[in-house]
Amino acid sequence: MLMHVSSLPGPFGIGTFGKEAFRFVDFLKSSGQYYWQILPLCPTSFGDSPYQSFSTFAGNPYFIDLDKLFADGLLKSDEYANINWGKVQTKVDFTLLSKNRISVLKTAFSRFEITDSFQSFCEENAFWLNDYSLYMALKFFNHGKPWYEWEDIYKKREQMALKAFAENNLNEILFWNFVQYEFFKQWNELKSYANENGIYIIGDIPIYVAGDSADVWANSSLFQIDENCNFTNVAGCPPDAFSDDGQLWGNPLYDWNEMKKTDYDWWKKRIAHTMKMVDTVRIDHFRGFESYYSIPATSKTAKIGKWEKGPGIDFFKNIEKSLGKMNIIAEDLGYLTPAVKKMLRQSGYPGMKVLQFAFDTDGDSDYLLHNITPKSVCYTGTHDNDTIIGFMKNADRKVRKRAKDYLGLTRREGYNWGMMRACWSSSSNIAIVTMQDLLGLGSEARMNMPSTQENNWQWRAETDYLSDELAKKVRYYTNLYKRLPKTKVIKNVKNN
Repeated sequence: MLMHVSSLPGPFGIGTFGKEAFRFVDFLKSSGQYYWQILPLCPTSFGDSPYQSFSTFAGNPYFIDLDKLFADGLLKSDEYANINWGKVQTKVDFTLLSKNRISVLKTAFSRFEITDSFQSFCEENAFWLNDYSLYMALKFFNHGKPWYEWEDIYKKREQMALKAFAENNLNEILFWNFVQYEFFKQWNELKSYANENGIYIIGDIPIYVAGDSADVWANSSLFQIDENCNFTNVAGCPPDAFSDDGQLWGNPLYDWNEMKKTDYDWWKKRIAHTMKMVDTVRIDHFRGFESYYSIPATSKTAKIGKWEKGPGIDFFKNIEKSLGKMNIIAEDLGYLTPAVKKMLRQSGYPGMKVLQFAFDTDGDSDYLLHNITPKSVCYTGTHDNDTIIGFMKNADRKVRKRAKDYLGLTRREGYNWGMMRACWSSSSNIAIVTMQDLLGLGSEARMNMPSTQENNWQWRAETDYLSDELAKKVRYYTNLYKRLPKTKVIKNVKNN
């Protein structure tokens, strides 16, 4: 099942690693599931998107459960229970979170005593944590401005200036270390509980990182950035049938030649770090490793750009030579050139099949059930899709008719249950459905609308969203299509 941590219910404005997360694991187990798929766990920045983060290594402070901090003696109940975390329980109010959550965590930090485990955590994660905590301290010092608008001595990382700042702001830097310590402490407890109950985590690595991030600030030589810290080229997608201007994502592009000179060291650390956090990882925008769309940073739209060659299969062979075989899902959606398809075959990774994409044409789509092969992961939809109910209401009439005719969808059964059954009945080794579709929710529960920057990533479940009846129904279909876990859960998505 696909459900991000932020979408869990609870009293503190956003889902956390608290009791509702453990309750969801229990539901997954009782309903006969293998996998819980989540979105990136990193801290959100511009647009509240988990795909635009201050750090690809760090964890989101909002997911730290405040009741757990209370149990550890770091908070008093009146210091967080009576704060306004949002008026609507089913929507995340990121403005309120950004205003209130950090101050509560600073209160907890004021009671925190440095321990051996804290020091060990800081030492083990120093390769990213030192830069991240310094970056966050500087960011607050600069009133939230992006790093490329700081004074030159900080922007260009003059070592004497950084050393002086760190010495004068040691407590602030320690605070950000503490936040990450608590995040990983709580996440590891939750993941261990899930694994012990036969539930494995599918995580997510965005191909690009945010321009305003510790990653780019601390490793600018690995990106297409000039000597004055200006981006020269940025990421996006060219114009197509859905957008006359294309999509201007704005992420700085990698300098793949420099990456290769370092033997892809930064990427190896990134993937290894993520694989410690999850059991399987979905690599977003897989095709970008074969070729990527490069847009001049001064462009206002994605109309002006060109395709450049990426590192190709050499990248993945190099990574696996160092890290060994890994459980990876390739996000291979969209238009795939023969070169991208070849790279996918060479990698051996399973790709994605999204049923909502199967009916855009009356031709023979790769996403139709009769074309889906076992070495794949079948989805009803992803975080970028409408819910099934929303899809069946808002899609083109011909698209809806094709879906009804091909899948035998009826109102009586429920369009969502009909499409989910199709997903489970596919020959894909893994079948994943969203929590919104299990609950039969409409477009109001959609997680993200691509190419928009407002009202995304906000959906949260109602407090009573789980029930024994729902678990029994899901388990029935899971068993019907022979997807119940065996006595030993097999984690490898390529061979299970």
